[in-house]
Amino acid sequence: MLATTDVNALPEGGLLLDVREDDEWAAGHAPTAQHIPMSEFAARKDELGTPEGPVYVICRAGSRSAQVAQYLSQNGVEAVNVTGGMQAWEAAGKAVVTDSGAAGIVI
Repeated sequence: MLATTDVNALPEGGLLLDVREDDEWAAGHAPTAQHIPMSEFAARKDELGTPEGPVYVICRAGSRSAQVAQYLSQNGVEAVNVTGGMQAWEAAGKAVVTDSGAAGIVI
């Protein structure tokens, strides 16, 4: 069974992996997230390295992140799907920024 968590229960300093596409990321993302789009994940998964602890996977609403989290789990990586995704993140009042550090939006 796939582990899940709410955006308000994310641990401080945990590895947050954003699997949304480039245009979604550019519009706004969590300040500390690492970005590997789902469409490129299989080719770029080594960029995660060897995480110390779980990888918290987030997308817009939770569907794509669930697929990537499941893939990671099946390949020996502890992974947790962030339910509600970036929509829940933004609704919870958490920071959404662009690469320049300016305020962003979730699309």
